[in-house]
Amino acid sequence: MDSEAVRSFVRAAELGQLQHAADELGVTQQAVSKRIATLEREVGVRLFTRTARGVELTLDGQAFLPHARSIVTGVDRAITAIRPGSRALRIDVLGLRSAQAVVLHDYWRSHPETDLDVVTLRVNDPRVAVAAVQAGDVDASFRTVTDPATLPRDVQMIHAFDSPLELLVGPRHPLAAARTLTPPQLRKHRIWVPGIAPRSEWAEFYDELATDFDLRIDAAGPNFGNEVLLDALADSTDVATLVGSRDRYIWPTNHDLRRIPIVNPTLAYPLSLIFRRTDPHPGLRAIINHFGNLTPLPETVWLPSWARARVR
Repeated sequence: MDSEAVRSFVRAAELGQLQHAADELGVTQQAVSKRIATLEREVGVRLFTRTARGVELTLDGQAFLPHARSIVTGVDRAITAIRPGSRALRIDVLGLRSAQAVVLHDYWRSHPETDLDVVTLRVNDPRVAVAAVQAGDVDASFRTVTDPATLPRDVQMIHAFDSPLELLVGPRHPLAAARTLTPPQLRKHRIWVPGIAPRSEWAEFYDELATDFDLRIDAAGPNFGNEVLLDALADSTDVATLVGSRDRYIWPTNHDLRRIPIVNPTLAYPLSLIFRRTDPHPGLRAIINHFGNLTPLPETVWLPSWARARVR
C-alpha cells in the first residue's frame, strides 16, 4: 500500500477538500485525486463522495480513517528513527567497555540532553565499517583505515585520540610488583592477545609493536571474551596482556589483577573517527570538539607508522 496515497487520504478527510490537501502536501490537486483513486481501487471500496463543498467520507471511509492515521504515524516514526538529525546520533565502537565507549560516556554525562546511540558493528575489517558509514547505517565509526588514500571520497577520517597501553597481569606474574614498566622490560614475556583478526587495524598495530620492541605477542586461540582472558591471567605465572588505560575491565576481587602503565616511551593505540564528509549528523561536531579536552599524552610516546605520519 502506497503510504503517500494513505497520507493524501488522511489530509483530504481532515481538510474536506482535495486542493487544501494538495497545498499542504506540496503536490497538485490532480496528484492527490489520482492517489486516492488508486487507494480506492486497492481497497475495493469508495472512500469519498464528491460534493459541491469538496469531499465527504463514505461509511467505509469513516471506518478506514483511524487505521489510515495509524499507518501515517507509523511511517513518520520509522523515518524519524533513521533520519540523521532526527534520530539519535549513532556511533560504532569496538566494544562497550572500550576506551571509545568510555570517552562517549564521559561526554554524555556532561551533556545528558544528547540523544546518543552507541553500537558495535562486530566487524574486524575497517572497510566494512566504512561501508556502513557510507550507507548511513551508522553516523560515525571509531575505526582506522591505515592507508587513508583508499578511503572513498565521500568519507572523512580524523584523529580522535590516542589510548595509552597498560600491562595487565595476575598477582603471581614476575612483573606484578612493578609501578611502571618500559618496553624493554616486556621482552621475553608472553603477551597474550587472543583472536587478533587478519586485515584488522589492530593486527597491523601489534605487528609493528612486536617488531619495533622485539616483543612476544601471542595471538593463539579464539577470543572467548574478557571474562575468560581475565580468569587466565589471574591463574597464570607467565601470561600478560595489553589493555588501554581508559578501557573498562571488571574482575572478582580475588583475581587481584594489576594494571601497570608503560612508559619511556608510552605505547599508545591511535583511534580515528570515520564519518560522512557531506551532511554529517549535527550532533557529531560537539563530540569531536570533546576529543580536544582529553588528557594529552606524555612527550615520549610510541605510535604505529600510520599515526607517526600524522604528528610529524
